[in-house]
Amino acid sequence: MERRRIAKALLLALSLLLFAPMAGAVVKPGVEVLRDMGFAPLQGKRVGLVTNPSGVDRNMVSTIEILKNAPGVQLVALFAPEHGVRGDIWAGGKVESGVDAATGLPVHSLYGATRKPTPEMLRGLDVVVYDIQDTGTRSYTFISTLGLVMRACAEQNISVMVLDRPNPLGGLKVEGPYVTEGYFSFISQYAIPYVYGLTPGEVALLINGEGLNCGQKGNEPFLKCRLEVIPMEGWERRMLYADTGLPWVLPSPNIPSPQSAIGYPAAGLVGEFYHYLQIGIGYTLPFQVFAASWIDADALKARLDSYQVPGTAWRTIHYKPFSGGSAGKVIQGVQFFYTDYEAASLTLTQFYVMQAVYELYGKSPFEISADRLPSFNKVTGGNTVSNAFAKRLKVADILDYWNKDVEAFKVLREPYLLY
Repeated sequence: MERRRIAKALLLALSLLLFAPMAGAVVKPGVEVLRDMGFAPLQGKRVGLVTNPSGVDRNMVSTIEILKNAPGVQLVALFAPEHGVRGDIWAGGKVESGVDAATGLPVHSLYGATRKPTPEMLRGLDVVVYDIQDTGTRSYTFISTLGLVMRACAEQNISVMVLDRPNPLGGLKVEGPYVTEGYFSFISQYAIPYVYGLTPGEVALLINGEGLNCGQKGNEPFLKCRLEVIPMEGWERRMLYADTGLPWVLPSPNIPSPQSAIGYPAAGLVGEFYHYLQIGIGYTLPFQVFAASWIDADALKARLDSYQVPGTAWRTIHYKPFSGGSAGKVIQGVQFFYTDYEAASLTLTQFYVMQAVYELYGKSPFEISADRLPSFNKVTGGNTVSNAFAKRLKVADILDYWNKDVEAFKVLREPYLLY
């Protein structure tokens, strides 16, 4: 018994050492590394830039401004992903092409009439640069935009440069199954796990090297682009965003903090079921809570506590959303916290909540929001999860399937890891 107690204490100490915040750590993002290089790879070139407000250096100077003022570099066009170059378009809203008021540069929308750059958009460019802070989750659309940009540039013999940035989930978390045939979409564009533990630059190297770029249609061949990644300096795979020393600029309206980025894969899947649970969007805690008017917060917390979910703690919460279907109504439920990030499963958090809600109230999202099932299947990458889970809403029924591709993916990605 004493030996077991000592072993547990040693394991806990090691975990705290490995995953404690790295005081004083300073990470240099790709845009700063490029500047330190004197912009050598872009000298004399006509440049297009895919970016949004998260493309900044540590002093909040935008990559747009940095490249526009870079000696010997001609920044001639901007490309707008979801939410727009200036981040002023809400989730799912159409982004229009036009002119950027601040710079006078043309803006080509990649979230409007087309999601892949057209030959006309790319005409006259030597290289397209990509600089966006990502969230590390497959359904977040910026990596889909990256892949379509890579394919379009390959077709036009134009180079692509990725200015790398941290993965806010760290580089060790890998969770969820691959996308299956028939379920590839703009929110599940690659056969990779839902949480993939790669930086944007590593994603680009992987899809370029493995033929995972699903922008081709029918029997079109996979095309590799001329790709250059400008790596970060100082980033390590175990780092969460708080460890980097970098300021956080929200990459989209509902990811205002690194904590929301961690919550996105933990609550975003159940968020596909409108009218079921409120997940903090329209309140101050997007992707960090589960609540409804018919929930008893104490009962839900007690049921979740009884599961002893690894690395996860719950607290009761009562709040009044200021927008959305529950606006102005007092609702209650739980907020979740990861007390042991290494041990916790981000993506399964929401499935445990659905299980508890069903056991307590008999309410199933597959009945309440049945019309949202196709969207849920898209983000989970197939219908296997919904078919198995909907029967009795037990996490045990999907656990093996959910984890089946994790180890294979870790092997697949190994040659493309930069850090």
